[in-house]
Amino acid sequence: MTKTSNLRFADHFSTQSSAYRRHRPGYPPALFDYLIKQCPSLELAWDCGCGNGQAAADLAAHFRQVLATDPSPQQLADAEPRANIIYRVAAESDPRIESGSVDLVTAAQAAHWFDAARFHAGVKRVLKPDGVLAVWTYGLPRINAAVDTRVDEFHGPIVGRYWPPERVHVDTGYRDLPFPFPDLAVPELIHETEWTLDQILQHLGTWSAVKYFRERNGTDPIELIRDPLHAAWGDANAAMPVRWPISLRVGRKPRH
Repeated sequence: MTKTSNLRFADHFSTQSSAYRRHRPGYPPALFDYLIKQCPSLELAWDCGCGNGQAAADLAAHFRQVLATDPSPQQLADAEPRANIIYRVAAESDPRIESGSVDLVTAAQAAHWFDAARFHAGVKRVLKPDGVLAVWTYGLPRINAAVDTRVDEFHGPIVGRYWPPERVHVDTGYRDLPFPFPDLAVPELIHETEWTLDQILQHLGTWSAVKYFRERNGTDPIELIRDPLHAAWGDANAAMPVRWPISLRVGRKPRH
């Protein structure tokens, strides 16, 4: 079920919501195994900035109900339905959730886009005592030295000046991201999968910097990296292991 409203927000992904759903990596099961062990109960989770619902779908396997909010109706239209997920168009500051009712608040690859003060005020209001806030991000895909060099060149010299300023928090692994609670100890986490060259190129095409490069120049920067990346990759049809280190911050709402 999806409820809608009119919102103004920095919209980096609505025009490519379908591609975002198909070409973004997921998250490791160990992440959710860790998070559910921290929660006071498993009644309600709020996934804020849920995009197309990747994290919400994983949370739904553990919680009685998940509320997944995003300001983009286009992103939510591409989300996979689950019986116990409510999708709602809402900003990070206004989830329309009962105070003190949420066990876990998550923001997956999204918190760097938020108005931190307004988000944290909402988190403190809706969380139960001992409720948990978890925000995480992943950086650049890592394959091997030759391919990584080409990806790094694409990220920096080719599209670097087109990144929105908030993206710096991803590059620093959320270390400098404002956070409202003392940090809990977290495990080292890596998401791993196997992708072909085309899948990597499709993934690079979902970057916000690529969107703005295309809009401002009328050309596709993917064409600038295609041949160099192919040369580093080798057989374009060969699937290679791809790793994304996860940067995770977790905190608990005090009882008093």
